Amino acid sequence: MPKVFTVDVSKCNGCYNCQLACKDEHVDNDWTPYAKPQPEIGQFWVKLRENVGGTIPKVKIHYIAQLCNHCKNAACVAACGYGAYYRREDGFVILDPGKCVGCRRCQSACPYGAIYYNEELNICQKCTGCAHLLDNGYKLPRCVEACPTDALGFGEESELGDFIVGSTVRLPETGCRPRVYYRNIPGRFIAGTVYDPVEKEIVEGAKVRATNGGKTYFQVTDEFGDFWFTDLAAGKYDVVIEAKGFEYRTFTAVDATADVNLGDIPLERPAEASGC
Repeated sequence: MPKVFTVDVSKCNGCYNCQLACKDEHVDNDWTPYAKPQPEIGQFWVKLRENVGGTIPKVKIHYIAQLCNHCKNAACVAACGYGAYYRREDGFVILDPGKCVGCRRCQSACPYGAIYYNEELNICQKCTGCAHLLDNGYKLPRCVEACPTDALGFGEESELGDFIVGSTVRLPETGCRPRVYYRNIPGRFIAGTVYDPVEKEIVEGAKVRATNGGKTYFQVTDEFGDFWFTDLAAGKYDVVIEAKGFEYRTFTAVDATADVNLGDIPLERPAEASGC
């Protein structure tokens, strides 16, 4: 039965154990016919990508593990003209180092940047799913085994259906049908701090709404005057801040294609009504 990888981004703490374990397993180790030794530098068959959003002090960080997707419609397989690629019954796409001539067509074809070129050996290389271990009785690839928070998972596709339903894959528009499934990738955020510039105090309990198209999201500033709209879809939002005793404060078309820190936001009091 086909096997798949799963990645729960909310559980990843950025320890890099997966990346280190992959290096430990493949650097200086020749697992022919599965793979030749991985170079010490320049190749990351599992790569942890750090994503930093916002600006100080409104910053959030998350990590996403990236590896070969062992795609059902693998572009690398189609691009190779030398029969170096083959698909196993368990779904792994393997690059036979004995047949690779280093033409790098597969590297150009892969939309995920998962294939590397070894100049010394004149071959391309990539994640094997630790097929050499699985074929010798091991249950898990090294990266999954090394993950202390269970952010990485691995198993039969049929047994991981609960995770796969509602998950996402990288670049689904390519049509490659990748077999690494992700959940809980954070959306964009809009955040800020509301304060009274006259009293030089934060404003707690201010009502904040963010509107995009027909959807409106609501927040209330906390005891630090902060508000956070999280897990937003990328797009432009109109943000309105309302607090008793203050004028409305409006931000139009806030561009949340990236995370946004609106910074310290002063609220103005209404002008005194003139007497008769």
